[in-house]
Amino acid sequence: MRLEDLTVGQTAEFGKTITEADVMMFAGVTGDFNPVHINETAAQRSRFKGRIAHGMLSAGLVSATIAGKLPGAGSIYLSQTLRFTAPVRIGDTVTASVSVLEILVAKRRVRLATVCRNQDGLTVLDGEAMVLVEKD
Repeated sequence: MRLEDLTVGQTAEFGKTITEADVMMFAGVTGDFNPVHINETAAQRSRFKGRIAHGMLSAGLVSATIAGKLPGAGSIYLSQTLRFTAPVRIGDTVTASVSVLEILVAKRRVRLATVCRNQDGLTVLDGEAMVLVEKD
């Protein structure tokens, strides 16, 4: 999407049901084998009382929304703040939403609100991103 086509308040979403395979592949790709993600027995002893998905897996859905929908292909991630507000469990459907907060035309940058919610509407992640929108 061209910078000129963006408007404050514009939003886009991407959703995915988190699977066992997603969690295991994410652990393998990143090297994050924290037992709370991959070992049910250990996870049962944790504050979560069961396995949870990696927080950065949910953050990856934000990245997918930015790259695939808003602003879309050719946008370059410059920064991201994140706050993980609730655990994501295997079987949860997580929907990432990005909304345009500000357009900095001279710098070709866009500030976005970033949120992930589960199937119950509970916010599991929130933050802000700054992206660069390259010229066509």
